[in-house]
Amino acid sequence: MSKHSPHSLTGAQIRQSFTSFFAEKGHTVVPSSSLVPDNDPTLMFTNSGMAQFKNNFTGVDTRLKRAVSVQKCVRAGGKHNDLDNIGHTARHHTFFEMLGNFSFGDYFKEQSITWGWEWVTKNLALDPSRLCVTIHTGDDEAFDIWHKKIGLKKEDIIRLGDKSNFWTMGDTGPCGPSSEIFYDLGADVFGGRPGTPEEDGDRWMEIWNHVFTQFDLQKDGTKVPLKNKNIDTGAGLERIMCAVQGVKSNYDTDIFQHIISAAGNLTGTTYKSNEESDMSLRVIADHLRAMTFLMVDGVMPSNEGRGYVLRRIMRRAMRHGHLLGVDKPFIHKLVPTLVGVMGEAYPDLQRGAPMAADVIKMEEERFGKTLTQGLKLLEQETRGLKKGDMLEGEIAFKLYDTYGFPLDLTQDALKAREISVNDDGFQAAMAEQKQRARAAFKGSGDSKLSEVWYDVQAETGPTEFLGYSFLSAEGVVQALVADGKKVNELKQGEKGQLVTNQTPFYAESGGQVGDTGTIEGDGFKATVTDTQKVLEGVFIHHITVEKGTLKTGANIQLHIDTDRRAKIARNHSATHLLFAGLREILGSHVVQRGSRQDDKTTRFDFSHPKAVSPEEIRALENKVNNWVWQNLPVVTRLLGKDEAVASGATAQFGEKYGDEVRVVSMGNPDSIQLVTSDLCGGTHVAQTGEVGLFRITAEGSVAAGIRRLEAVTHQAAFDALLADADTLRAAAGILKSKPSEVPARIEDNLKKAKAAPKASAAIDVSALTPETVNGITYIGAEVSGDADALRTAIEKLKDKHEGVFVLVSHAEGKATLVAGVSKSLVGKYQAPAIVNAAAATLGGKGGGRPDMANAGAPAGDMQAALKAARAAL
Repeated sequence: MSKHSPHSLTGAQIRQSFTSFFAEKGHTVVPSSSLVPDNDPTLMFTNSGMAQFKNNFTGVDTRLKRAVSVQKCVRAGGKHNDLDNIGHTARHHTFFEMLGNFSFGDYFKEQSITWGWEWVTKNLALDPSRLCVTIHTGDDEAFDIWHKKIGLKKEDIIRLGDKSNFWTMGDTGPCGPSSEIFYDLGADVFGGRPGTPEEDGDRWMEIWNHVFTQFDLQKDGTKVPLKNKNIDTGAGLERIMCAVQGVKSNYDTDIFQHIISAAGNLTGTTYKSNEESDMSLRVIADHLRAMTFLMVDGVMPSNEGRGYVLRRIMRRAMRHGHLLGVDKPFIHKLVPTLVGVMGEAYPDLQRGAPMAADVIKMEEERFGKTLTQGLKLLEQETRGLKKGDMLEGEIAFKLYDTYGFPLDLTQDALKAREISVNDDGFQAAMAEQKQRARAAFKGSGDSKLSEVWYDVQAETGPTEFLGYSFLSAEGVVQALVADGKKVNELKQGEKGQLVTNQTPFYAESGGQVGDTGTIEGDGFKATVTDTQKVLEGVFIHHITVEKGTLKTGANIQLHIDTDRRAKIARNHSATHLLFAGLREILGSHVVQRGSRQDDKTTRFDFSHPKAVSPEEIRALENKVNNWVWQNLPVVTRLLGKDEAVASGATAQFGEKYGDEVRVVSMGNPDSIQLVTSDLCGGTHVAQTGEVGLFRITAEGSVAAGIRRLEAVTHQAAFDALLADADTLRAAAGILKSKPSEVPARIEDNLKKAKAAPKASAAIDVSALTPETVNGITYIGAEVSGDADALRTAIEKLKDKHEGVFVLVSHAEGKATLVAGVSKSLVGKYQAPAIVNAAAATLGGKGGGRPDMANAGAPAGDMQAALKAARAAL
């Protein structure tokens, strides 16, 4: 590779240089993993390059020996929270990119150090005289490599202790010394070398850390040498850019400057003209990257978990926009600039940018309504406070609860005035509000929900749903419940309910059934038979422990039944297309009245005054299948509820919606090709073509003016077509005709049957005794005769009485049941309902006119059938 001079490499070129360099050294180039880690339930966000290689380091995954990656990372929330420093310093970021090369039991210190020095001094052309390194105080091996192999002077190799140069995973496990490379930004920047009193200054900037994992830390503190030694390095791209491009701050590098320039244009602000406005522009540029990449990776703003960290980042950026004098949404307009400088390296950013921009705009509009009011209250409450004073926690909580100010936003707003916030008071106000909510729950009289779930919710908070992006994930067991009580463990063979901090399992809602699957961990395995949701999003996994013992606090792997989920998604997406087709074919009066989607079928209830005709069913199938075969895109967006409804999105019957809703659109949302747009939190296919085939299998009445359609998709639809074809061929065989001739042949046979003379024994109705039931005349009796004889007898009874009549008979193992209702009573009683009540006791069913209906069933307890008919009155 040719040698570059300083200032000649952009951020994109540095990324490419790094991966190419190590690819030439035999490393596999591994794409960045998601910011939502799927292999570590204790980690809020991916915060290092090595995170996705955990299984490689532990030896679980042995497919890779050498790897190189450029990993997107976020450190905001949890123990990694740099929010307070963003914009104030030259180095802190919420989102950053980590360059890393890794060895899993392959090469070790000498290659790591040698290649690190080569890339920094030759490929990046950084001046060796401006570099120094640190090593662990006891790592003579690293010292000899740096001094004898690389040729660094002894004074440029600085020995430091465990705090600076020894890495551990925890109290036990893999660990080892590290060696860091530092770059001198120049004498005009305050600071000293590592290990000096001025080391916290910015002059000497760490650009690359090499960790040599060579020991296994024991509980007693001893370090046992590992058989397979690993290399884990991390170089912050933003810091490398700072060094290579010859600037003093990460924010002065090319990627940030493009965003800062665009933000300055939108806000009418010139960078480097005023320190306060400069800080606000830096915050906006940093937070734009974090918020956009998080949303592209599936995190949506919310009031809990990862979503709340995202919302905090977004609202901090919005406050700094307000400080720049902008009171209208503008941050969403910066997304195209971000795509322009980072989209080539991250294709997912290009695909997800429009969605992210929509969500940012929604948040800007929503928070903008309360931001000014909240800041006005903050100004009023702090008017008499001075440097070193503390704002009462109750006021900070009011800002949070009423105006949507996260606590750290209030703290950030007061930071410049050096006024703190009473955190204990804030937490006490928060706890008091939760206690009031719990008391309200206890007094609500809701007997359907066990109070144990309110206890669980108070302890664990909502479950974070990962299932839109992941089909499996790791989680931590936060609560176990059996027989309505919290327990600490569930043993083999026991059943109960499980709550985790995060899950890919969809909980039943919006008509879509809950996911099933398995969970497993250290020595145990359990089957998930259903997933439900209660109390502000607490996901309940109904489980049966198949092996071992499951305990609270355990780390587990959660795997949904992916085949079943795919079938449910196909049926759910088909339901949306069916609804759109119904409105087009039957009319705009069609309104959803209920639905259910599982892995076998979809059921849809809707308002319509009459049965859907066979011709209309055929037209519906044609229309839905046409949309399926166009393979239209299925697009999901997060919008404000009012904005979503204004855009034409249809709400689901019986569902409750918050201020933010998911809108699922099929077709192009921005063109006339849009087929349907609905408020929906369910899971769907990515393209309508995945539905495969759509087939309506049943049509019927649910209630007055409410019809129900049942349908199947994909393989099930194909199977239904095959079954119909098999039935038709069988009928053709019986009739000794071609399949196409079956309808005509049946019709001909029916005409002949009607024309044939009928002979059946007459039933003596004079022997049947009437009784009064519910104020009307009723006769129910077991007689001998075929269906025609029973119908003839009932017509005779209707001539003699005004009432309801039920006659049953049986012969050769089969039962015949007939019910009749006098015309004057048809409005109050329906013959089909009465005869079906009787037939149901024998395992049969039937139908007919409101005044006369018959049913067939296997022969059985005929008197029980008559009792059921009488009870139906």
